[in-house]
Amino acid sequence: MTQRTEENVIWLTQEAYDRLRAELDHLRGPARAELAAKIGEARDEGDLRENGGYHAAKEEQGKSEARIRQLEDMVRRAQVGDHPTTEGVVDAGMIVTVRFVSEPETETFLLGSRELLALDDSVHYDVFSPQSPLGSAIMGKRAGDTATYRAPNGTELAVEIIDAKPYSR
Repeated sequence: MTQRTEENVIWLTQEAYDRLRAELDHLRGPARAELAAKIGEARDEGDLRENGGYHAAKEEQGKSEARIRQLEDMVRRAQVGDHPTTEGVVDAGMIVTVRFVSEPETETFLLGSRELLALDDSVHYDVFSPQSPLGSAIMGKRAGDTATYRAPNGTELAVEIIDAKPYSR
């Protein structure tokens, strides 16, 4: 069993956690039963080698089982909490705007989990994990602070924190 450490925790609001639990319960129960019935009906149609319905149902079952494993992992690693309330200080669950010191443009993103955005189809932010090189470099920083981190390609990058505000739907 994987031990929960700061590196593998996923920060979620109670709302996001509840939605993931509901999806997991549905996939483990009614959805599994429905897929098993589809596979059984397709199997009863005869030759499985040329049975498109059977193969489609098996593929759907594989995707569903993969999603179940993903959700189980996320729920196991979840740290449930309220939205951060300290505006201006970078924390998980914040919309952060940074400026790369070498460039004039700013970049705005969610520091947290994609699952937070899955609750709202109208929001389209890039998402960085708090455990990512950028995320860990800016955690706890305030607007006006500068942080340096090593990008995956080995380049040292410096960013200035422009703004950090709690994400809310």
